[in-house]
Amino acid sequence: MKKVFAIFAIAGLIATASCGGGADAEKAKQDSIATADSLAKVAADAAAAADAQAAADAAKADSIRKADSIAASAKK
Repeated sequence: MKKVFAIFAIAGLIATASCGGGADAEKAKQDSIATADSLAKVAADAAAAADAQAAADAAKADSIRKADSIAASAKK
């Protein structure tokens, strides 16, 4: 019984290897380019979001500083 399974396993490996299981090089290249483009877009979107958050934080800090200076000048 073990020999039968071994024969089927070997036949399966030979059949798989003979079918030309290699991927098309051009399709693989295009897939790589598409993946790189997607990753670059995600990185650019993340950088833009970080810049927008930094600008919002700076505006908030400026507003707080202005309100504090107005409150301090009103106390005098």
